[in-house]
Amino acid sequence: MSRRKNYGQKAAVALKYNPSLNYAPVVVASGLGELAQRIVNIADANGVPIYRDDSTAALLVMLNSGEAIPQELYQIVAAIYAEVVFTSNETKKLTQRRPGMGGGTGGSRR
Repeated sequence: MSRRKNYGQKAAVALKYNPSLNYAPVVVASGLGELAQRIVNIADANGVPIYRDDSTAALLVMLNSGEAIPQELYQIVAAIYAEVVFTSNETKKLTQRRPGMGGGTGGSRR
């Protein structure tokens, strides 16, 4: 873990998890202040789900790019991942039910 000081600046961290390559999620980008905002903007522009948790971001931003999250953060990151997946699934269901919002007709497919 690096010893970057954030001194109350906005922090952002992008994680990637590929269980066939890594035993835990890996930091692919992290930054403070303006860089943090750029990370959020890029994620948003590319449809990557964004979860805001200042406390967790403050911990994760201390990791270096390419570094796996420590075991102490597994439970927190797993809870965030579960919330992101749940929210993404709910959003997909809503857009499928609305005509003109994702191509779904609202009916079941068999």
